[in-house]
Amino acid sequence: MDKALGIFLLPIVLAVLPVSVQAAAVEDFYKSKTLQFIVGGSAGGGYDTYTRLIARHIAQYIPGKPATVVQNMPGAAMLIAANYTYNSAPRDGTVIGNWSGPLILQHMLGNRGVKFDGKKFGWLGMPTADALVCITTERSGIRSVDDWRKSKTRLKFGGNGPGTSGTDDVKIFAAAAAGDFPVQVIEGYKGTADIRIAAETGELDGSCTLSWQSAKVTWANALKAKQVHVVLQMSLESHADLKGVPLATDYAKTDEGKKLLRLASDLYGKQRLYSLPPQVPAQRAQALQKAFISALKDPQLLV
Repeated sequence: MDKALGIFLLPIVLAVLPVSVQAAAVEDFYKSKTLQFIVGGSAGGGYDTYTRLIARHIAQYIPGKPATVVQNMPGAAMLIAANYTYNSAPRDGTVIGNWSGPLILQHMLGNRGVKFDGKKFGWLGMPTADALVCITTERSGIRSVDDWRKSKTRLKFGGNGPGTSGTDDVKIFAAAAAGDFPVQVIEGYKGTADIRIAAETGELDGSCTLSWQSAKVTWANALKAKQVHVVLQMSLESHADLKGVPLATDYAKTDEGKKLLRLASDLYGKQRLYSLPPQVPAQRAQALQKAFISALKDPQLLV
Protein backbone atom coordinates (compact mmCIF):
# COMPACT_ATOMS: atom_id res chain seq x y z
CA MET A 1 0.00 0.00 0.00
CA ASP A 2 1.20 3.51 -0.79
CA LYS A 3 2.50 5.10 2.40
CA ALA A 4 0.55 8.33 1.92
CA LEU A 5 -2.67 6.38 1.26
CA GLY A 6 -2.03 4.28 4.35
CA ILE A 7 -1.65 7.39 6.48
CA PHE A 8 -4.92 8.71 5.02
CA LEU A 9 -6.85 5.48 5.66
CA LEU A 10 -5.55 4.77 9.15
CA PRO A 11 -7.92 7.14 11.04
CA ILE A 12 -10.88 5.70 9.11
CA VAL A 13 -9.90 2.14 9.96
CA LEU A 14 -9.46 3.03 13.62
CA ALA A 15 -12.85 4.75 13.67
CA VAL A 16 -14.69 1.86 12.05
CA LEU A 17 -12.98 -0.97 13.91
CA PRO A 18 -14.52 -0.37 17.35
CA VAL A 19 -18.02 -0.32 15.84
CA SER A 20 -17.51 -3.60 14.02
CA VAL A 21 -15.91 -5.16 17.08
CA GLN A 22 -18.87 -4.03 19.19
CA ALA A 23 -21.34 -5.41 16.66
CA ALA A 24 -19.53 -8.74 16.65
CA ALA A 25 -19.59 -8.83 20.44
CA VAL A 26 -23.35 -8.20 20.47
CA GLU A 27 -23.90 -10.93 17.89
CA ASP A 28 -21.72 -13.40 19.83
CA PHE A 29 -23.68 -12.64 22.99
CA TYR A 30 -27.19 -13.08 21.57
CA LYS A 31 -26.68 -16.07 19.30
CA SER A 32 -26.81 -18.47 22.23
CA LYS A 33 -29.33 -16.59 24.35
CA THR A 34 -33.10 -16.43 24.89
CA LEU A 35 -34.73 -13.01 25.00
CA GLN A 36 -37.47 -12.98 27.63
CA PHE A 37 -40.45 -10.62 27.57
CA ILE A 38 -42.10 -9.96 30.96
CA VAL A 39 -45.73 -8.87 30.53
CA GLY A 40 -47.60 -7.19 33.37
CA GLY A 41 -50.99 -8.23 32.02
CA SER A 42 -52.66 -11.62 31.91
CA ALA A 43 -52.63 -13.94 28.90
CA GLY A 44 -55.03 -12.93 26.15
CA GLY A 45 -55.11 -9.25 27.05
CA GLY A 46 -53.90 -6.29 25.01
CA TYR A 47 -50.42 -6.10 26.53
CA ASP A 48 -49.99 -9.84 26.03
CA THR A 49 -51.25 -9.77 22.44
CA TYR A 50 -48.95 -6.94 21.41
CA THR A 51 -45.95 -8.54 23.11
CA ARG A 52 -46.41 -11.97 21.56
CA LEU A 53 -46.68 -10.35 18.14
CA ILE A 54 -43.50 -8.33 18.66
CA ALA A 55 -41.65 -11.33 20.11
CA ARG A 56 -42.50 -13.29 16.98
CA HIS A 57 -40.73 -10.79 14.72
CA ILE A 58 -38.00 -9.01 16.70
CA ALA A 59 -35.34 -11.76 16.78
CA GLN A 60 -34.52 -11.51 13.08
CA TYR A 61 -33.42 -7.90 13.64
CA ILE A 62 -31.18 -8.63 16.64
CA PRO A 63 -27.57 -9.64 15.88
CA GLY A 64 -27.25 -13.32 16.74
CA LYS A 65 -31.00 -13.93 16.34
CA PRO A 66 -31.81 -15.11 19.89
CA ALA A 67 -34.79 -17.27 20.77
CA THR A 68 -37.72 -15.39 22.34
CA VAL A 69 -40.18 -16.31 25.07
CA VAL A 70 -43.07 -14.42 26.69
CA GLN A 71 -43.83 -14.75 30.39
CA ASN A 72 -46.94 -13.24 31.95
CA MET A 73 -46.39 -11.76 35.40
CA PRO A 74 -49.71 -10.10 36.29
CA GLY A 75 -50.73 -8.70 39.65
CA ALA A 76 -50.70 -5.54 41.77
CA ALA A 77 -51.78 -3.41 38.80
CA MET A 78 -48.66 -4.53 36.88
CA LEU A 79 -46.32 -3.51 39.69
CA ILE A 80 -45.09 -7.08 40.09
CA ALA A 81 -43.77 -7.04 36.52
CA ALA A 82 -42.34 -3.54 36.82
CA ASN A 83 -40.61 -4.28 40.12
CA TYR A 84 -39.23 -7.56 38.77
CA THR A 85 -37.87 -5.90 35.63
CA TYR A 86 -36.11 -3.26 37.71
CA ASN A 87 -34.84 -5.32 40.65
CA SER A 88 -34.59 -9.00 39.75
CA ALA A 89 -34.23 -9.38 36.00
CA PRO A 90 -30.73 -9.93 34.60
CA ARG A 91 -29.14 -6.65 33.52
CA ASP A 92 -27.48 -8.13 30.48
CA GLY A 93 -30.03 -7.34 27.76
CA THR A 94 -31.90 -10.66 27.89
CA VAL A 95 -35.08 -9.28 29.51
CA ILE A 96 -37.61 -6.75 28.21
CA GLY A 97 -40.47 -5.56 30.44
CA ASN A 98 -43.92 -4.48 29.27
CA TRP A 99 -46.11 -2.81 31.87
CA SER A 100 -48.14 0.36 32.26
CA GLY A 101 -45.82 3.34 31.80
CA PRO A 102 -47.90 5.67 34.01
CA LEU A 103 -46.86 3.55 36.99
CA ILE A 104 -43.83 5.82 37.03
CA LEU A 105 -46.13 8.48 38.48
CA GLN A 106 -46.90 6.16 41.39
CA HIS A 107 -43.22 6.30 42.27
CA MET A 108 -43.34 10.09 42.21
CA LEU A 109 -46.53 10.06 44.33
CA GLY A 110 -44.92 7.93 47.01
CA ASN A 111 -46.67 4.59 46.45
CA ARG A 112 -44.82 2.23 48.80
CA GLY A 113 -45.44 -0.71 46.50
CA VAL A 114 -43.24 0.87 43.85
CA LYS A 115 -39.72 -0.51 44.14
CA PHE A 116 -38.07 1.30 41.24
CA ASP A 117 -36.80 4.64 40.02
CA GLY A 118 -38.50 5.38 36.72
CA LYS A 119 -35.58 7.50 35.52
CA LYS A 120 -33.19 4.55 35.58
CA PHE A 121 -34.99 2.16 33.25
CA GLY A 122 -33.82 1.74 29.68
CA TRP A 123 -36.62 2.38 27.17
CA LEU A 124 -37.24 0.77 23.79
CA GLY A 125 -40.44 2.59 22.81
CA MET A 126 -44.10 1.69 22.33
CA PRO A 127 -45.94 -0.01 19.46
CA THR A 128 -48.84 2.43 19.26
CA ALA A 129 -50.56 5.31 20.97
CA ASP A 130 -53.83 4.12 22.49
CA ALA A 131 -57.26 5.57 21.81
CA LEU A 132 -58.84 4.67 25.14
CA VAL A 133 -62.56 3.94 25.21
CA CYS A 134 -65.27 3.07 27.72
CA ILE A 135 -67.23 -0.06 26.81
CA THR A 136 -70.43 -1.32 28.41
CA THR A 137 -72.19 -4.64 28.06
CA GLU A 138 -75.61 -5.17 26.53
CA ARG A 139 -76.81 -6.89 29.70
CA SER A 140 -76.03 -3.73 31.69
CA GLY A 141 -78.71 -1.89 29.72
CA ILE A 142 -76.26 0.93 28.99
CA ARG A 143 -75.91 1.42 25.24
CA SER A 144 -74.83 5.07 25.14
CA VAL A 145 -73.22 7.75 27.26
CA ASP A 146 -76.67 9.25 27.86
CA ASP A 147 -77.88 5.92 29.27
CA TRP A 148 -74.89 5.99 31.59
CA ARG A 149 -75.57 9.54 32.74
CA LYS A 150 -79.24 8.69 33.46
CA SER A 151 -78.47 5.46 35.30
CA LYS A 152 -80.03 5.22 38.77
CA THR A 153 -77.29 2.92 39.98
CA ARG A 154 -73.53 3.10 39.80
CA LEU A 155 -72.02 1.12 36.92
CA LYS A 156 -69.39 -1.41 37.97
CA PHE A 157 -66.30 -0.90 35.82
CA GLY A 158 -63.25 -3.15 36.06
CA GLY A 159 -59.69 -1.92 36.50
CA ASN A 160 -56.23 -3.17 37.41
CA GLY A 161 -55.37 -0.58 40.05
CA PRO A 162 -53.67 2.80 40.57
CA GLY A 163 -51.27 3.76 37.80
CA THR A 164 -53.25 2.07 35.03
CA SER A 165 -56.02 3.08 32.67
CA GLY A 166 -59.42 1.82 33.75
CA THR A 167 -58.69 3.02 37.26
CA ASP A 168 -57.09 6.44 37.06
CA ASP A 169 -58.79 7.75 33.92
CA VAL A 170 -62.28 6.68 35.07
CA LYS A 171 -61.82 8.42 38.40
CA ILE A 172 -60.51 11.54 36.67
CA PHE A 173 -63.49 11.52 34.29
CA ALA A 174 -65.98 11.08 37.13
CA ALA A 175 -64.42 14.00 39.00
CA ALA A 176 -64.27 16.22 35.90
CA ALA A 177 -67.93 15.50 35.16
CA ALA A 178 -68.83 16.42 38.74
CA GLY A 179 -70.59 13.17 39.52
CA ASP A 180 -72.89 13.15 36.50
CA PHE A 181 -71.80 9.63 35.59
CA PRO A 182 -72.40 7.13 38.40
CA VAL A 183 -69.59 4.59 38.47
CA GLN A 184 -67.77 2.29 40.85
CA VAL A 185 -64.31 1.07 39.87
CA ILE A 186 -63.68 -2.53 40.91
CA GLU A 187 -59.91 -2.92 41.08
CA GLY A 188 -57.62 -5.91 41.31
CA TYR A 189 -58.10 -7.57 37.92
CA LYS A 190 -54.86 -8.97 36.53
CA GLY A 191 -55.43 -7.85 32.95
CA THR A 192 -57.92 -6.84 30.30
CA ALA A 193 -58.66 -10.47 29.47
CA ASP A 194 -59.93 -11.00 33.02
CA ILE A 195 -61.96 -7.80 32.82
CA ARG A 196 -63.58 -8.92 29.56
CA ILE A 197 -64.54 -12.27 31.07
CA ALA A 198 -65.97 -10.57 34.17
CA ALA A 199 -68.03 -8.25 31.97
CA GLU A 200 -69.28 -11.08 29.77
CA THR A 201 -70.43 -13.07 32.81
CA GLY A 202 -72.24 -10.10 34.35
CA GLU A 203 -69.78 -9.46 37.17
CA LEU A 204 -69.05 -6.04 35.64
CA ASP A 205 -71.04 -3.57 33.57
CA GLY A 206 -68.01 -2.61 31.51
CA SER A 207 -64.64 -0.91 31.65
CA CYS A 208 -62.58 2.02 30.43
CA THR A 209 -59.34 0.07 30.57
CA LEU A 210 -59.27 -0.97 26.90
CA SER A 211 -57.90 0.90 23.93
CA TRP A 212 -59.89 0.81 20.71
CA GLN A 213 -56.87 -0.74 18.97
CA SER A 214 -57.04 -3.64 21.40
CA ALA A 215 -60.81 -3.90 21.86
CA LYS A 216 -61.63 -4.15 18.15
CA VAL A 217 -59.45 -7.27 18.02
CA THR A 218 -59.93 -8.95 21.39
CA TRP A 219 -63.64 -8.10 21.63
CA ALA A 220 -64.37 -8.25 17.91
CA ASN A 221 -67.13 -10.88 18.04
CA ALA A 222 -68.95 -9.19 20.91
CA LEU A 223 -68.80 -5.82 19.13
CA LYS A 224 -70.14 -7.32 15.92
CA ALA A 225 -72.98 -9.05 17.79
CA LYS A 226 -73.69 -5.82 19.72
CA GLN A 227 -73.16 -7.59 23.01
CA VAL A 228 -70.94 -4.66 24.03
CA HIS A 229 -71.08 -0.97 23.15
CA VAL A 230 -68.42 1.75 22.91
CA VAL A 231 -70.05 4.64 24.76
CA LEU A 232 -67.23 7.13 25.35
CA GLN A 233 -63.80 8.07 24.02
CA MET A 234 -61.18 9.19 26.52
CA SER A 235 -58.98 10.65 23.77
CA LEU A 236 -58.80 14.30 22.80
CA GLU A 237 -59.77 13.61 19.19
CA SER A 238 -62.32 11.19 17.81
CA HIS A 239 -60.94 8.00 16.27
CA ALA A 240 -61.82 7.50 12.61
CA ASP A 241 -63.75 4.32 13.49
CA LEU A 242 -65.75 6.01 16.25
CA LYS A 243 -67.04 9.27 14.80
CA GLY A 244 -70.44 8.93 16.50
CA VAL A 245 -69.01 8.27 19.96
CA PRO A 246 -68.65 11.39 22.17
CA LEU A 247 -65.43 12.53 23.85
CA ALA A 248 -64.93 12.66 27.61
CA THR A 249 -63.86 16.31 27.42
CA ASP A 250 -67.36 17.20 26.19
CA TYR A 251 -68.69 16.51 29.69
CA ALA A 252 -66.13 18.33 31.83
CA LYS A 253 -67.82 20.94 34.01
CA THR A 254 -64.83 23.25 34.44
CA ASP A 255 -61.69 24.31 32.60
CA GLU A 256 -59.66 22.55 35.29
CA GLY A 257 -61.61 19.36 34.56
CA LYS A 258 -60.84 19.65 30.87
CA LYS A 259 -57.15 20.11 31.63
CA LEU A 260 -57.16 16.98 33.79
CA LEU A 261 -58.82 14.97 31.04
CA ARG A 262 -56.32 16.25 28.47
CA LEU A 263 -53.47 15.22 30.76
CA ALA A 264 -55.03 11.80 31.32
CA SER A 265 -55.53 11.30 27.58
CA ASP A 266 -51.91 12.16 26.86
CA LEU A 267 -50.55 10.05 29.70
CA TYR A 268 -52.69 6.93 29.40
CA GLY A 269 -52.68 7.05 25.63
CA LYS A 270 -48.96 6.32 25.81
CA GLN A 271 -48.91 3.50 28.30
CA ARG A 272 -47.62 0.43 26.41
CA LEU A 273 -43.96 1.17 26.98
CA TYR A 274 -41.27 -1.50 26.64
CA SER A 275 -38.46 -1.22 29.14
CA LEU A 276 -35.04 -2.63 29.99
CA PRO A 277 -33.62 -3.08 33.47
CA PRO A 278 -31.08 -0.47 34.55
CA GLN A 279 -27.43 -0.80 33.54
CA VAL A 280 -27.90 -2.93 30.43
CA PRO A 281 -24.66 -2.57 28.38
CA ALA A 282 -25.07 0.32 25.96
CA GLN A 283 -24.26 -1.67 22.81
CA ARG A 284 -26.94 -4.27 23.60
CA ALA A 285 -29.50 -1.65 24.57
CA GLN A 286 -28.92 0.15 21.27
CA ALA A 287 -29.20 -3.12 19.34
CA LEU A 288 -32.53 -3.88 21.04
CA GLN A 289 -33.85 -0.37 20.40
CA LYS A 290 -32.99 -0.64 16.72
CA ALA A 291 -34.50 -4.14 16.49
CA PHE A 292 -37.68 -3.00 18.25
CA ILE A 293 -38.22 -0.20 15.73
CA SER A 294 -37.46 -2.50 12.80
CA ALA A 295 -39.87 -5.15 14.08
CA LEU A 296 -42.70 -2.62 14.32
CA LYS A 297 -42.12 -1.75 10.64
CA ASP A 298 -42.01 -5.39 9.53
CA PRO A 299 -44.65 -5.95 6.82
CA GLN A 300 -45.49 -9.36 8.31
CA LEU A 301 -46.23 -7.76 11.68
CA LEU A 302 -48.35 -5.05 10.11
CA VAL A 303 -50.58 -7.50 8.24
